[in-house]
Amino acid sequence: QVQLVESGGGLVQAGGSLRLSCAASGRTFSNSAMGWFRQAPGKEREFVAAIDWSGSSTYYADSVKGRFTISRDNAKITGYLQMNSLKPEDTAVYYCAARKSLYASRWQRDFDYWGQGTQVTVSS
Repeated sequence: QVQLVESGGGLVQAGGSLRLSCAASGRTFSNSAMGWFRQAPGKEREFVAAIDWSGSSTYYADSVKGRFTISRDNAKITGYLQMNSLKPEDTAVYYCAARKSLYASRWQRDFDYWGQGTQVTVSS
């Protein structure tokens, strides 16, 4: 069992940066790929980024490629999402997720554990 708690969201101006953290509990985190998803008001939840168990393979949605960086520290059992050059369209609730697999995925159905979400608001 893995429990996930996101933090680091907030209000930022366009062009600014935020770093989201995803603190995990449970011994299996280091064997779990993880991902970040987001849901904007009135829209479906969508893929943002994913990383494999070791941190060596990462994947990004086209909309965030070059601006966001996903990483993890297995010793601290924490995942991160560094978000730079934020845009108003990045405004959403951001969720971290983990799956019972070593390998990253961009599909929500592949993830077994979810955090409660953290709000990110980007003002223009």
